Amino acid sequence: MVKKTKKKRITSKLVNSKPNALAAGYAAAIVSAVVMLLLGILGNLGVYMGAVEQMIKWHLFFSLSFVGIVTGIIEAAIISFLFVWLFVWVYNKLY
Repeated sequence: MVKKTKKKRITSKLVNSKPNALAAGYAAAIVSAVVMLLLGILGNLGVYMGAVEQMIKWHLFFSLSFVGIVTGIIEAAIISFLFVWLFVWVYNKLY
C-alpha cells in the first residue's frame, strides 16, 4: 500500500513584501557619508578637484578642512536618509 503524503508548500517571506523604508534610508546615509569622506580625503590630496568644487557649491557645510569634511558627511547623510526614506515610504503607500 502506497502512503500519500501531503507536500508542504514552501513560501518565502519575501513574496509580496514591501521595501523597508528605514533600512533603505540608513543604507543611503551610509553610502553618502562614505562618498563624502572619500571626496574630502581625495580633495586634500589634490585629486578630483572638479568634484570637490561642485560639492563645496552644493553642500552648505562641506569644505576641505577636518570640520568641513565631518559636517559635510553629517549633512549628506541626513539629506540622503530623508529623501530615500520618504521615497520608499511613498512607494509603499502607493503599491
